[in-house]
Amino acid sequence: MNLSNTKNYVPSKNLLRKAGKALGDFKMIDHGDRIMVGLSGGKDSLMLLLALVHLRRKIKADFTLGACTVDISDGELDLSELQRFCDDLGVSYFISSHPTLEIIRARDERSPCSLCANMRRGILCSEAKKHGYNVLALGHNLDDVAETVLLNLFRTGRFKCFKPVSWLSRMEISVIRPFIYIEESHISSEAARLNLPLKDMKCPYNNVTERASTKELLKQISGSIPDVKLNIEKALSRLDPEDLW
Repeated sequence: MNLSNTKNYVPSKNLLRKAGKALGDFKMIDHGDRIMVGLSGGKDSLMLLLALVHLRRKIKADFTLGACTVDISDGELDLSELQRFCDDLGVSYFISSHPTLEIIRARDERSPCSLCANMRRGILCSEAKKHGYNVLALGHNLDDVAETVLLNLFRTGRFKCFKPVSWLSRMEISVIRPFIYIEESHISSEAARLNLPLKDMKCPYNNVTERASTKELLKQISGSIPDVKLNIEKALSRLDPEDLW
């Protein structure tokens, strides 16, 4: 894949519009920011990096982009395609190897996805700080929003989700999620249309976690209530104290 002429690899106007709306609604980016994208190799993170490259050009924003992959296999994966992807986009690329899967197996972790996500986020923040970036961009989409709300509702009795923008005071890093308005299916279709170099990390826990079960439940609900994900997203900003007991 050659992205040296990126005008041939432009995400749809609808995807860029929704990502741009999230950036504006939550004031995710400031003048002069240095933004590191957590590049897992999946469709969400690759599309996010590509979208930010084009949005930077479209809105003439003054921010720097970089990307970092946390290799949870501790160096066993071939990440050369991701390196070429970033090189073609003119984006600095960093790799941090970590024995995440080995740690999860050793601990016989009951919530492997949660532990893995927390470890990767911590490593990404450390890498961002080390290389002079003040913002970490993650590829969570609208499906992730809805699934997280349902998980918290069913498992903890709280209507709660991650924030579009979070300030990590200890690391002095801002975490942003520009894809929170975009459904996973939209990202998947765009990644296929653009033939992005997806990298399968082959996580052994992909289909055996509570999140995987919740994803399937959400799919079933969406069959009868197509707007359920949008309604969950709207509810996150419309909670009225008068509705609480």
